[in-house]
Order: sequence, then C-alpha cells, then structure tokens
Amino acid sequence: MTKSCIKCKKPAATFIRYNGTHLCKDHFIEYFERRVKKDIKKQGKTEGNSKIAVAISGGKDSSVALYVIHDIFSKRANIDLFGITVDEGIRGYRDESIKIARINCDKLGVDHHTISFKDMVGKTMDEIASLKDEQGECSYCGVFRRLCLNKKSKELGIDKLVTGHNLDDMAQSILMNFTNGDIKKLARLGPHRKIQPGLVPRMLPLRAIPEKEVALYAVLKNIKFHDAECPFSTHALRGDFRDIIDNLEYKNPGTRHSILNSYDGIKEMLLKKYPPAKLNKCPKCGEPTSQEFCKACILKDKICSKIS
Repeated sequence: MTKSCIKCKKPAATFIRYNGTHLCKDHFIEYFERRVKKDIKKQGKTEGNSKIAVAISGGKDSSVALYVIHDIFSKRANIDLFGITVDEGIRGYRDESIKIARINCDKLGVDHHTISFKDMVGKTMDEIASLKDEQGECSYCGVFRRLCLNKKSKELGIDKLVTGHNLDDMAQSILMNFTNGDIKKLARLGPHRKIQPGLVPRMLPLRAIPEKEVALYAVLKNIKFHDAECPFSTHALRGDFRDIIDNLEYKNPGTRHSILNSYDGIKEMLLKKYPPAKLNKCPKCGEPTSQEFCKACILKDKICSKIS
C-alpha cells in the first residue's frame, strides 16, 4: 500500500527513516531546502560584494550544492558566483564529469573555471597511481585537490569556497579523526569562520543532509549529474568507516546526525585547545603551511624521486 505524505496526504516520494515521516515530492524539496538555508545561516554571514565559488566535480553532491547556492545567492546583485573544477587526470572518469560540471554552470550562467593536476604538479592522477606508492592514491589526490582549489580561488579573488560534503562525508571524517587520534585535524574541519591568511574559508551547505537525500533531490529537481565512482576510491580507508556508519545508521536511525551534533557541541572547546596554527609561506610554492614546506611540495618531491 502506497504511503501518504504526512503534510498533504499526496503519495509519498520518500520515507525519512530517522524521523519517521513520509513526504511527497514538493514537501521533501521544501524540507531539504529549509535545512540547507538554516545551516548556511549558522555558518556565518555572507557580506555584500562577495565572490563565492562552488567546487564542482559534476557528481551529485557538488551539482546540488551549485544549484542551491545559485538559488540562494543569485538573487543578490552584489554576489558573484563561480564554479571551479579540478581535473585530476583520471581517464574515463573525470573527463566525463567535467562535461556535466560545465553544462550545469552554463545552464545557470555561472562562470566556470578548470584547474588540473598536470598544470599544478606536473603529473596526472593516473600517472601518480602508476607509481604504486604505499601512501595510496587518495592521500596524493586529497592534498593536490586542496592545493588546486585554494590556488584557483585566490586567483579569482574568492571569499568563500563551497564544497558538496554531505552528512555521510562529515560523519565519516569525524569518526576517522577520532579513531586516528588526530584531534587537531578534527578541530580544523569546515565550515570555517576564522579566515587564515592564504587560505580560502569553506562553506558546506549539505553537511547536515544524508547522501541519499542529496541524490533524491537531484532526481526530483532534474539536476544533471555524473553518476560514477572514482576508480581509486576502492583503495581508500574511508570505505571502511562508511561501512561502519552505514551499519550503525541501519540499526539506529539518526546515528549520522548524532555524530555531527556531538562534534558541533565540542568544536568550540576543540578550537580553544587547538587554535589555528600560525602559518608561514612555503619557500617552494608560496602556499600557507604550518611546517617548513607544504604537504603538496613534499609529495611532489616524493613523486620526482620515484620517477628519477
């Protein structure tokens, strides 16, 4: 028997398991957008004459982030929107998603920019993966992606960089950092209110939205996205934490929200104990770092030593 929407009695489009409600298409979209807007307000005021960039890969999360940010901020005449895509150089995967990212930006009239690993570090991700380094592809990719996004954002004069991290991503990151005992890194998780010299602060509009709800919103709103998994993600440790949290969520709906809410409850205390590190410029690339050399340059040197 088809369930009815709890608000209007129309046929339900989905069941929100963690709060026990059935919602039709329209009320689900309303529910989704209300939470996104509420969370954006909590992440700090966006001043006039600001430039906001969305890190858009073309996948469902970043594509939805682009649409909701455009819906909220395009109505303000003094806000400029940009899309930034990082081309890691993963043949058969990223080249397809870049096409989707460009289509979505063009559709919304958002200025789209691409920056590649090949230009920034001299190697594509496919070439780096062929080295079969014990550190793993995701370690290199994460560092170089952050470098590319920060470089391009500063080049464009961006005030806030939007990423499509959803609730599942946040819960996994929190649990990973706790498990690894990396409390300093935990304290630095976005969104960022304090602006560090040389670093563009992040805005995370989907941080409280489960991944499946992001996918459903994309489908219901007819948002085009690239539905494929990175070929290197199967090697990532994050997958183990995804399985743990998925299992906990299945047995106890609301687990992901509890993890995020617990983190939010202690974040101010973490920041007091572990305030943002004093940053200096990397002597090789000029990017901010708390060490003598930035992580990106250290990894680039490692790649060069392996090739030579």
